[in-house]
Amino acid sequence: MIELLNIDCMAYMATLPDKSFDLAVVDPPYGVGSVTYMPHRRESAFGGAIDHYNVMIATLDMNQRPNMKHDVCNTHNTKTTLAHFGDTNMAPPPEYFKELFRVSKHQVIFGGNYFLLPPTRCFLVWRKTNVPEKFSMAMCEYIWTSFNANAKSIDLSSLSVAQGQRFHPTQKPAKLYSWIYGLFCNPGDRVLDTHLGSGSSAIAAHDARLDFVGCEIDAEYYNAAKARVESHTAQHVLEVHHLTPPQQKDLPL
Repeated sequence: MIELLNIDCMAYMATLPDKSFDLAVVDPPYGVGSVTYMPHRRESAFGGAIDHYNVMIATLDMNQRPNMKHDVCNTHNTKTTLAHFGDTNMAPPPEYFKELFRVSKHQVIFGGNYFLLPPTRCFLVWRKTNVPEKFSMAMCEYIWTSFNANAKSIDLSSLSVAQGQRFHPTQKPAKLYSWIYGLFCNPGDRVLDTHLGSGSSAIAAHDARLDFVGCEIDAEYYNAAKARVESHTAQHVLEVHHLTPPQQKDLPL
């Protein structure tokens, strides 16, 4: 079963008993201005500018967040947008991770190098084959896991999303989630995604025959993800009905 919820994941997790899910695969916000705030002062120098940063780990002092997010250094924003920067890029508080570990038996967390997580042997590395070395985007992503296993990596383009289906700024290919599920899940396992985003995790869960719940607090992203997932599952049903009986009986409906 694939269940998508337009809800704050903290409110949803509060309703769950311990270890409700076999696995949580999550991609919380962790961009610049999320975990590390960088209030700065800029001065002219050498025909350009020098930015002075005062780095602070936001998750260590939650009380300072409201006073600091308008000072986050992001030179691509105007003063107006800068005042609101951080609302959608705010790293989850420590309470989020406590709840996540409470309601799931194992965890896979994108951007694990941005969060205060324990050491792990089984980190995953996604190398983006379409990103050159000197490009502004990172060539790879670090993914933290709670599993006691060897580290693993995958080479996969970040552009491997069907044309017209890219609508989320951190949208990831469904193939990436399929790889993760193939490593750590069995058919019928319960999987939680607290930050559904584009719905790629739900599409991969459907194809892997997993019992999946995805939370998305943003109504616009939720509606777009829901439509994308429904389109994918409907297409899957059409494909099954066009198969011959010997092939059809081996596939999940």
